[in-house]
Amino acid sequence: QVQLKESGGGLVQTGGSLGVSCTASGPGQSFSDYVMGWFRQAPGKERVWVAATSWSGRNSIYTDSVKGRFTISRDNVKNMVHLQMNSLKPEDTAVYFCAVQKTGVLNTIITGRNVTWGQGIQVTVAS
Repeated sequence: QVQLKESGGGLVQTGGSLGVSCTASGPGQSFSDYVMGWFRQAPGKERVWVAATSWSGRNSIYTDSVKGRFTISRDNVKNMVHLQMNSLKPEDTAVYFCAVQKTGVLNTIITGRNVTWGQGIQVTVAS
């Protein structure tokens, strides 16, 4: 069974930077053929997709609101995915969820269906 654990997050001022990481684990699991991504859920709103990276890490996609500010990366040796967030805005405040999906097609994770979720970690951007 795949398990995901997020770390990082916290409180930062507007314009600041923060990173969140996620470590994947599971008996006998290799995550090199999984798409890995991040979603976020602001208070009172639905969970939405933020970024995703292909199994190799060579291809990444981002929702429009974070393009140019966020960078997703992965380490297939450590089974980790990282989201570096720069130029943070108050509207980036949310619980951030790591997600993985066993698929060879990068953008199928965007729907949030058939994914494994982490427990979530809070990111707060103070104005």
